[in-house]
Amino acid sequence: MRLVASDIDGTILGHDGKISDRTVKAFKACRDAGVELVFVTGRPPRWLYPLQEQLGHSGIVICSNGAVVWDLETEKPISSCTLDITSIFEARRIIKSLRPDALFAVETLTGFQLEPGFLENETSELLAEFTPAPLDQTLTADAAVVKFLAITRRGTPDEFLAEVQPAVAHLVSTTHSAPRTAMLEMSVPGINKAVTLAKYAESLGIEAADVVAFGDMPNDIEMLRWAGHGYAMASGHPEAILAAGQQAPHFDDDGVAQILEAILAEQTV
Repeated sequence: MRLVASDIDGTILGHDGKISDRTVKAFKACRDAGVELVFVTGRPPRWLYPLQEQLGHSGIVICSNGAVVWDLETEKPISSCTLDITSIFEARRIIKSLRPDALFAVETLTGFQLEPGFLENETSELLAEFTPAPLDQTLTADAAVVKFLAITRRGTPDEFLAEVQPAVAHLVSTTHSAPRTAMLEMSVPGINKAVTLAKYAESLGIEAADVVAFGDMPNDIEMLRWAGHGYAMASGHPEAILAAGQQAPHFDDDGVAQILEAILAEQTV
């Protein structure tokens, strides 16, 4: 184990916004043993504060499902893959034809734009920071869009993905990471967590065989397959579990920490 690549939500971070003490200690032990740490998440750069506040992580984070490589120390992107605006609006048109009730938002390198109704919770902190408006009024050609989002109030995330993914595959790469909310996350075609992680590992001279990766949702599938040791959380999505081939114990049982502790113990024998 030379590199640990971990998803955040549902893998090391709970709904309460907390990373357990045991998990924090396990990551510290990895650092002390000279193991590289990189977090690989669907979150945008503006939502990485749990890593800084709870783990004291100041290194590299692969964000927005692989579209952004972010340096927490400088608070600046190292690289990014941005979507073409024409592709966004064409994908929007196609999704609307399939699901007329769908609503949309975009993550950019500098913020968030959302359509009215995208968020059901009118008290959301996002609404205090960003004002909803139709994307065709706010989205300009020079916007650095790293993730395009679509949400519907009907059906499951898996159903929404199965319907939309093949219809827009020529325009965007589509996945989801929400256990219950039918929200899709779209990026530049060919971009996912595995692609960007592989490039990052190569830059460090680390091969896939020496990478231990953790994840729990469909947006982790490619990463779990690529890593030499991919672990899906026992509490994760069935497709992620199938793709990984190996399971970490349930999130509630500090599954990531258990696996890291065991591997570190083997490496020090």
